[in-house]
Amino acid sequence: MKIEFLSSLLPAPGTTDRFERMRACAGALFGLILTGLCTYVILPDPANAMLLIAPMGASAVLLFAVPASPLAQPWSIIGGNLVAALIGVTCAKLIGTPLLAAALAASLAIAAMFMLRCLHPPSGAVALTAVLGGPAIHAMGYQFILYPVALNSLLLLGTALFYNNATGRRYPHRVQADPATRHETRDPIPTARLGITSEDLDAVLARYNQVLDISREDLQTILVETEMQAYQRRFGITRCADVMSRDVRSVMFGSELQEAWDMLHKHRLTALPVVDRGNRVIGIITKADFIAHAKAGKYARLGHGLQRLLQPIRHTHSIKPEVVGQIMHTDVRTAYEKQPVVELVPLMSDAGLHSIPVVDEERRLVGMVTQSDMIATLYEKNLGRPVRSARLAAVSGSGV
Repeated sequence: MKIEFLSSLLPAPGTTDRFERMRACAGALFGLILTGLCTYVILPDPANAMLLIAPMGASAVLLFAVPASPLAQPWSIIGGNLVAALIGVTCAKLIGTPLLAAALAASLAIAAMFMLRCLHPPSGAVALTAVLGGPAIHAMGYQFILYPVALNSLLLLGTALFYNNATGRRYPHRVQADPATRHETRDPIPTARLGITSEDLDAVLARYNQVLDISREDLQTILVETEMQAYQRRFGITRCADVMSRDVRSVMFGSELQEAWDMLHKHRLTALPVVDRGNRVIGIITKADFIAHAKAGKYARLGHGLQRLLQPIRHTHSIKPEVVGQIMHTDVRTAYEKQPVVELVPLMSDAGLHSIPVVDEERRLVGMVTQSDMIATLYEKNLGRPVRSARLAAVSGSGV
């Protein structure tokens, strides 16, 4: 029983791999050494100065091991450490009892960080250091706020900005605004109308009423991806290669606009991939591109504008677009053959894409996934099952 009780107190195994752990350790080593060396160079009298304060070790844990945490963001470390240092020095000067001064400094620092939205756990240690750091720190007075606290914090933050982004970790984590609909209406984006909505998450977090070491945006992203994972586990993984059209029409950069327009019209398409001589996707052209470049301000002028756009110019030099490459989109979104088709849902529902080219590992065009393919997949994998089950039951019941 004792062994089981002690085992229950141990935390669950982490999900980070060896590379991520080594990345965090190397980042802390790099950050603290560079911070100490830069402090030594900057200070006027480095021989008698404090190059690093102990709370910087705790800040390094947050900035390099959990850079996505709200507690590790730039305003958290700068604002939290400075306000804690200010409160700690003030308490040390006004309160003669060290124990009372230290406890009050930490408590007031937490209150100030809540109010200023810069909660940073190591800042509590900064407040205690200002009170219990000894005669050398007391002699510095309010200068302690500028250096080493402000100087250490800025230098460590600078190394974290460089190191995290250089090693593939987005830092800082900016608060993402709720995405607007393409039609500029008050309706939420399509993927936000079903499943876990922002309002659901906000309501649960309000009831939970505790500080979480994860941003609201990251938490919502994890929950949405978990929904996708559960969907794939329940209904199986349908990949792009399973549903894509393989007999794909495409054009080249130098194809004439009339040729592309005729192809769109003949095959009733909304988009055509643009490929190079090696059949690699380099862009996409849609009917909307033709309409936009026809410069038709009103629908009555649309036909005339398209006619002028498609009509070839006999002069050698002309600023009017003549070939596909002049009006195509180069920032084309593509998918891979083995990519789960469920990952394309946000692109089609929220970003408004009607067709997505499918490429192989060398970006050669191998197929096309359209909104019609997505609807057929949804019906086959989900909506169609009850219908087929009902038909089978009816056939069995009739004795056929």
